[in-house]
Amino acid sequence: MPSRRQIREAAVQFLYSADLEGGAPAADYRETFWDLLTVPDRRKLLHSTFRALEHITQGRTDRLLELSDRAPNALARLSASAETADLKKELQDILRTESQWTMQWDKIVKLPLHDVDNDAVVDQLESALTTLYAIDRALIGARLRFQQALEDHPALRPLIEPAMASIRRLQRISDRVQMLENPQNHPDQTDLKHICSSKSELLALRQETDQMVDVVLKNKTRIDQTIAAVVQNFAPERIDPVDRAILRLTTSELLMRPEIAPGILINEGIDLAKKFGSNDSGRFVNGILDQVAKERAQA
Repeated sequence: MPSRRQIREAAVQFLYSADLEGGAPAADYRETFWDLLTVPDRRKLLHSTFRALEHITQGRTDRLLELSDRAPNALARLSASAETADLKKELQDILRTESQWTMQWDKIVKLPLHDVDNDAVVDQLESALTTLYAIDRALIGARLRFQQALEDHPALRPLIEPAMASIRRLQRISDRVQMLENPQNHPDQTDLKHICSSKSELLALRQETDQMVDVVLKNKTRIDQTIAAVVQNFAPERIDPVDRAILRLTTSELLMRPEIAPGILINEGIDLAKKFGSNDSGRFVNGILDQVAKERAQA
């Protein structure tokens, strides 16, 4: 799980980048912000996902060739009667979607994945994997429909069994692909633990940061009034944007998080100022937050 420090640093970066005094509404900026902030983590996660897919799909080509060898005989059997026209259509749909899966995977392996620091490559890989997952889900549905339809024709089962056996072997690969897409649903899979942990941490960081930011946005007027009470001639636009973001974030917690000692919150604000602000930010932020804490105590 992300630390409180990571969450507060992300919140400050959002409040600064969104420029609450102008530009697009903060809510409209969120997707862009998170795409930019999480590029390094997304890059590592996508690379790990690709390597896992490489391992999972080993042997898929042989299983697909086996299905391709067995499918013509199955299609011929299904063409013998008008009653099995729907079965034939379902099998053809499986073969067509299997081909789409293969073509999409070929696109992925041809990406310049050695250039993992290239943001464009990261975006291409992320988009390509999303498409692959969608094709895989469609393929699972097609296999299931074929299997269910075949139950209505018990006499055909022995004749179609060779093709059905190949379909089941390919389904076992899809089962693993689905685990990779949603590793959080399969906590018992130790080989997916790293990917699951990375996805969970990114999601938790966003959720916790968004909640913290929402408190600031919702109470912005009250926060600015509190700061104005201790700053002579206060005007938000006259304060450095980074310092302003830190003051708003920490003031919101001084006002609304009584369970946290003011000294801790002030020190956290100073640390943020030292990391993101100018040489004078730490002293400036400290002075204002100290006065805000005293005003809170008196109130």
